[in-house]
Amino acid sequence: MSSHKIKVLVVDDSYLMRLFICDLLSSFDDIEVVGTAKNGKEAIELIKKLKPDVVTLDYEMPVMNGIEVLERVMKENPVPCIMLSAYTKEGAEITLDALSKGAFDFVTKPSGSISMDIEKVKEELYTKVKFAKEVSPLKLKLEFKKPFEKKVEGKNKISAIGIVSSTGGPPVVEFILKNIPLPHIPIFIVQHMPKSFTGIFAERLKRVTGKKVKEAKDKELVKDYIYVAPGGIHMSLKKIKDKVIIDLIDAEPKWGVKPSGDYLLSALSKIYGDKALAIILTGMGRDGREGAEEIKQKGGIVISQDEKTSVIYGMPRAVRDISDFILSPDKIAEKIIELL
Repeated sequence: MSSHKIKVLVVDDSYLMRLFICDLLSSFDDIEVVGTAKNGKEAIELIKKLKPDVVTLDYEMPVMNGIEVLERVMKENPVPCIMLSAYTKEGAEITLDALSKGAFDFVTKPSGSISMDIEKVKEELYTKVKFAKEVSPLKLKLEFKKPFEKKVEGKNKISAIGIVSSTGGPPVVEFILKNIPLPHIPIFIVQHMPKSFTGIFAERLKRVTGKKVKEAKDKELVKDYIYVAPGGIHMSLKKIKDKVIIDLIDAEPKWGVKPSGDYLLSALSKIYGDKALAIILTGMGRDGREGAEEIKQKGGIVISQDEKTSVIYGMPRAVRDISDFILSPDKIAEKIIELL
């Protein structure tokens, strides 16, 4: 067994899917599939025995489902898990639950539970396996303290917040929103997700935070809501007289992602100027850097997540040099409370 290769365990109840995923991963020189499991019980046993670097994990399985496996793994033998989920409402809900329980990331099967065309996500799965190998499983288990609420007198220092987030971001976004007051300014979220997932993500945030959260709609009037950018389209803003409206732009992906946070943050800088706050959370790549620079140039504030708590310190690293504050999620929530 070659020590320099990334050791992957493939878990799926379908023989065909196990075969396809193994063939797909084995086509890369730096990956070795060390085993397969057809149910959750087998997966637990093989994780202990084989000590893989990364696990690809289906959620629909007999004996123990993917969520039950994930909970056991993160408690007993933490290892980065990539969920393979279906493009369905149920699949999206279960995947978001998995991310909140410590899954590293997810890849959507192109055409349901048994996807003969799994080759379509070959490069995405490979990239995520490579990044997962570099992540300390302890980062996936981090628990943040409830922020300390400082009482600050005076006017709002900010009029709008833009949050840009990718791999490892959903639980952090959830934590921050749960631990700040009901906003009396708009908050805009760009989370890198497929379009079948962002509406479910908005619903989940609304349920777990108890706040006014919705997936953004084109041309709608901006109010004191939390708006999640729809997947597959860029979210910008327009000002018409004294009103601000959502402006969804169907342009090419930027930095390989759509929605891109740069569209949002650039619009925030133009409309809200020095009263705009940009928050860049965990994720690979550099999305958000250009927009954050524009906010900084207008006198606004830039906050980035610290390296210690970021699952992937790519996007936050890209704005480290222009960040006014580099903070953990609990401290980000505290700073928002202070600025509000």
